[in-house]
Amino acid sequence: MPKAKETVLEIDLKALKHNFEYLKSKLQNNTKILAVVKAFAYGSDANDIAHFLQNLKVDYFAVAYVKEGVALRDAGITTPILVLHPQAVNFKTLIDRCLEPSLYSAKILNEFIAAASEAKQTHYPIHLKFNTGLNRLGFWENDVDYISSVLKTTQAVKVKSVFSHLAASEDFDEQDFTRHQIETFKSIADNVTKSLGYPPMLHIANTSGILNYPDAHFDMVRTGIGLYGFGNSEEENKHLLPVATLKSVISQIHLIEKGETVGYNRAYTSSGFEKTATIPIGHADGIGRQYGNQKGFVTIGDKKAPIIGNVCMDMLMVNITGIDCREGDEVIFFGTNPTASEFAATAHTISYEIITAISQRVKRIILK
Repeated sequence: MPKAKETVLEIDLKALKHNFEYLKSKLQNNTKILAVVKAFAYGSDANDIAHFLQNLKVDYFAVAYVKEGVALRDAGITTPILVLHPQAVNFKTLIDRCLEPSLYSAKILNEFIAAASEAKQTHYPIHLKFNTGLNRLGFWENDVDYISSVLKTTQAVKVKSVFSHLAASEDFDEQDFTRHQIETFKSIADNVTKSLGYPPMLHIANTSGILNYPDAHFDMVRTGIGLYGFGNSEEENKHLLPVATLKSVISQIHLIEKGETVGYNRAYTSSGFEKTATIPIGHADGIGRQYGNQKGFVTIGDKKAPIIGNVCMDMLMVNITGIDCREGDEVIFFGTNPTASEFAATAHTISYEIITAISQRVKRIILK
């Protein structure tokens, strides 16, 4: 790969294909795959990722908000798109762009039926979200009769799927809780199917659900973090390839003496004669202040250089004492070594947060 000459996020589509095929290998042939591409495809590049996955014949996409779905439609994505958290103010746009809403409460169900009726829709596809223990969004199990009574009054919508979300499928200490969620979902699905008189698609498994609960794959599975290279366990991470690599360069090198300070608030004080490097990336780019003060590190060559002082908005400084490097040399934040999980762990957080935090002002390079 070419050496970076500025701050860039490299997106490796070969790694994405590998991850997609690995996850698909865990499924029965008739199980559909929904690819989660919300938050700019987990901080990478939603348009390129979605086009690539569409060419791989993924069955569904999911985004969080209507605006994200509109952007994909504008980019030419024709695969069905589930909007996980639509708001009523955007229902007209959602319908105009052939997006499919997750409906999770009596209020949102009735508001969408009204919008679909006003738009003169017939059997517009909707997805019913049930809460089985995450306690975030979703109808309750005892809402089935109410939902059925509402749906019997209209031809404007038709249930495409019934789904829920596992709260701790990556945690083997929570297997009993996860099993209870799955059994609750089965009961809900049976009741909904009986009340509708036709079988909607069923899905509850996220990436960890795909890997750890093969009996809960149902008709479709949803994968987000797994596509981007993380299986939520050290063992599964061995089978996946990180898609994104964050790189930058050394802008300037300083030689400082004992007692000199570095950065805002003089947060770092040199303990002796030291060499520091300034890197053109900061908390406005997604490397938050929590990585400063020798918590996080970058890799230069094959050596770790701790981030010193407070991370600035557009820059940060690292200690390169004892590292043979020059201005203009490449700097690695995360990729294959260290991974985003390993980098994030230095600030006691997770891969999801660091990869989705990378600002859109960071240049994306698509490796095909």
